[in-house]
Amino acid sequence: MTDFFGGGALASLRDHVLPGLWPLLVAFAVCALVVPLAIVLSRRTGLIAQPGGRHAHANPTPLLGGLALFAGFAAAVLIFLPGYANTPGLLVVSGLAAGLLIIDDRRSMSPWVKLGVQVFLSLLAVVVFGIEIKFVSLPGNHIIQLGLLMAPVSMFWLLGMQNTVNFLDGVDGLAAGVILIVALILMLAAGELKDIDVVKLGGALAGTCAGFLLFNFHPARIFMGDSGAHFLGIALGMISILGVAKVAVAFALAVPVIALAVPIADTAWAILRRRRQKMSVATADLLHLHHRLQSFGLDPRQTCYVFYAASALLGALGLTLFGHGRVLAVVVVATAALVSTVAADLLQHAGWRIPAPFMRRLLGNSGSR
Repeated sequence: MTDFFGGGALASLRDHVLPGLWPLLVAFAVCALVVPLAIVLSRRTGLIAQPGGRHAHANPTPLLGGLALFAGFAAAVLIFLPGYANTPGLLVVSGLAAGLLIIDDRRSMSPWVKLGVQVFLSLLAVVVFGIEIKFVSLPGNHIIQLGLLMAPVSMFWLLGMQNTVNFLDGVDGLAAGVILIVALILMLAAGELKDIDVVKLGGALAGTCAGFLLFNFHPARIFMGDSGAHFLGIALGMISILGVAKVAVAFALAVPVIALAVPIADTAWAILRRRRQKMSVATADLLHLHHRLQSFGLDPRQTCYVFYAASALLGALGLTLFGHGRVLAVVVVATAALVSTVAADLLQHAGWRIPAPFMRRLLGNSGSR
């Protein structure tokens, strides 16, 4: 504990991570204040997610959460990074993502049209604003310059981030909570590399997610919709490109590799399943992983806790590359406690029993549980 809370570690946090706290608090406050307005606006404009079909919720729910998310992020960035060279690009591209995808929330776009919008946003970020991956850093201080591959690799990354978050957004609080954790991981990694601008950007993204979770955690009073999911995806993608901590982001997204790998694997299986049934591959269903976890017996909150725990654990593993090995030990203990709590709660509510007759001798009352 002395090593973890040593003076050097605390000084490093103060100098290189604390600057992200103020954007986090501003984004949190602005988003939390704007969400009620977005709820009212959603009802007045009819942007409401109705129960049934691919929607698992029980009541009509407002869909303009993406605007509140963008408002919190934009306010923090404008206040704390007004002179940052990439502020215009970040806000224009992420703002367009939040705005254009409202059309999909209003009336569903065809898969090809939605892909076209995603490609447009990625092209805008890479070609117009120059937000691109110029190199890839590998363990051992090895640098690979991408050269002509910069644009396609950057676009692939941004497209992947948009779809990653979109796949995640299937349970109340799931996408916002996972991106909150990833943004905090990015803050720590950027702080270790003294990249204060990325620390502030990570704080702004984490804060707006936290403010939104106040209203989006189960039972949700508002959804982020495709607008919010694409905003979070492209914002996270651009911030991770702008930061030199791309290795940390790659490892932190190992749960969005469970949310990029798992939803991608889940989507690949869904495509195969639908083709075998001679259905359109764009047909929505309730057979994704988060739905299956709930069918297994987890409620929406427990499903989120499982994803949060995995995200934090894998993010902590990524941080070990930046000398944050002590964080891993803390997160492992917290993750074990969280997962065991979920498991115990599930067993209790399901009424399951593990046969262990010898344990009865330890109980004073043979009828006790």
